[in-house]
Formats: sequence, C-alpha cells, structure tokens
Amino acid sequence: MADLDTPLMTIGPDAARAALSFELLVPALRLAFASGVTVPSRHHHHIPQPDGTQAVLLLMPAWQEGNYLGVKIATIYSGNGKRGLPGVYSTYLLCDAASGRPLALIHGDQITERRTVAVSALAASFLARPDARSLLIVGAGRIAALACDAFKAVRAIERVAIWARDFEKAEALASQLRAGGHDAAAASSLQDAVAAADIISCATLSTEPLIRGEWLMPGTHLDLVGSFTPAMRETDDACMARSRVYIDSHEAMTESGDLAMPIASGALDATVIVGTLADLASGSVGGRASAEEITVFKAVGTALADIAAAALVYRSAVGRTGELR
Repeated sequence: MADLDTPLMTIGPDAARAALSFELLVPALRLAFASGVTVPSRHHHHIPQPDGTQAVLLLMPAWQEGNYLGVKIATIYSGNGKRGLPGVYSTYLLCDAASGRPLALIHGDQITERRTVAVSALAASFLARPDARSLLIVGAGRIAALACDAFKAVRAIERVAIWARDFEKAEALASQLRAGGHDAAAASSLQDAVAAADIISCATLSTEPLIRGEWLMPGTHLDLVGSFTPAMRETDDACMARSRVYIDSHEAMTESGDLAMPIASGALDATVIVGTLADLASGSVGGRASAEEITVFKAVGTALADIAAAALVYRSAVGRTGELR
C-alpha cells in the first residue's frame, strides 16, 4: 500500500474509463466473485422531494481483509430526467483495509456504469450459448450504450438490435454503434426482436413488464439490469417460470420487482433460484446445461463489483496489476 504521507489521489472519469476496459474488467470481476469479498447490506436513506417523489442516498461498503476497503456513495433522483440531468450520481472512496487510510476518491459513475454491464457479460460467459451471435439491447440510455462492447468481450456478437419506447432514441444508439463498427439496427417490434435474439439485455426504468415469457425462444439468455426496486420490472411472471434463474446477490430477490413479484404470486419459488454469480465464478454451481434451456440473470448491483472495479482503477493509476488481491 502507499506510504502514510501520500496525499489522497483523485481519479476523474477519463482515467477511470481508460482503466476499465471490458477485456480487463470482466476477468477482474471473475476473480473477485470467485475469491470472495465481505459485502454488508447496503444502506438506503430516502429523501422526500417537492414533487412527491423520494430521492435515495445509497451507501455500498465492501472490504477484503489485508487488501482494500471501500464504499460507493450514490444519489438516485428519479426526477432528474425532467431537469436534463442523470438520475444517478456516484463517488467511490477506496481505502487501505489494513489501516483504514483513504487511498483514492474515484469518479463513481464510470465504475457503476462499466461494472454493471461487465457483471452482465461475466454472467453471460457462463449462461449464454457458446455460439450466441445476436444481441438485443432493450433501452437506449448510458448502460445500454455500453452493452454491446461488454458482451463482445465474452461472445462473438455479430448482430445488434436496439429497442426503446422512443424509436428515435433506439435509432440514435444504433447509429452510434454503427459508427463504432458494429452491425446495429433499431427494432420497431420488440416481440420480433426478442424471437431473433440469442442474448437479450434489458436496461430500462420500466415499472411494467416489457419481455413476455411466451416470446422467448429455446436457448435464449435473458439479462436483466434495470429493475432495482420492488416496484420496477422488465419481465412478466412467465419469463421466470420458464427459465433457470441466477442472481448477482441474494438482495435481488427482495429488491427487484422482476423477482419479488413472481415470488409473491407463486409463479417463482425462491428455492429454485440456481445460484449467485459468486457461485458460478467459484464453480460451486453450474451454468448453462443445454443448448435449449432458457437462462435468466437478474442483477441489482453489488458492492463486490464496485470494489473490484475501484481496485482496478487505482492499480492502473499507480502502475500496478489490475487484480483485487
């Protein structure tokens, strides 16, 4: 670790982004999920807003003994879209776990965005068919814009479709991806796009089901990013009932409407959830078992992924290797 007299390092968005290439981040996450990190329950503090909504102050701590300790501080303001502002801001404080001394204050938005899609890609490395070539991105926001590069780090994606409620936003993202060398097109029919996709990644703020279980074809892998409260969901009950379900952490069962609602209705028995991403990375549970089965990965975000990404950024800044250990 750094000498005690070393000042706190501040790492901005450009440096954080450069350090978090998916070719480096996905393997770093796999190591972190396999090796284990202490992750206490996250802290939610609700702040009433003048428009009747509630903002959220979210604190996500994690540590690995003798290595790093950190906490992500995030603010979630659902009304920010009307102000032309992002709905989420975050900052990461990384410390020396042996002494508690702060090491770096890192731009957390880059950590949040890139580790989110990298976690999805890591899950897909276990759950998507090895021959998966087509990707459907549902949503056209900042997370959706990163999904193509993330999944390409683990599968040979050749075709990308984008669907969003606002077709113009879907076309704008498709154009952006084409400019980056991807074969991408906006989809007008979500049902048709679902039927044609090997991997479906949903990154929306929907409170109503978008993906219907009856649309899913055998062999599909469905990645769910967007629903992070019990009132939000991107799928109907049938999606869960038809699939082998995996989660990023046990909090997903209560924090996401995609799981909490079908569990409450009886469509999904919580005991049949196959395992967590840590289980997959450590090999304690198996991934996809056949070419025909439908798999689902539901993530709500875990501080384990945050600290692994923060460690990668810090080690890059000080010229060390990118592993958490």
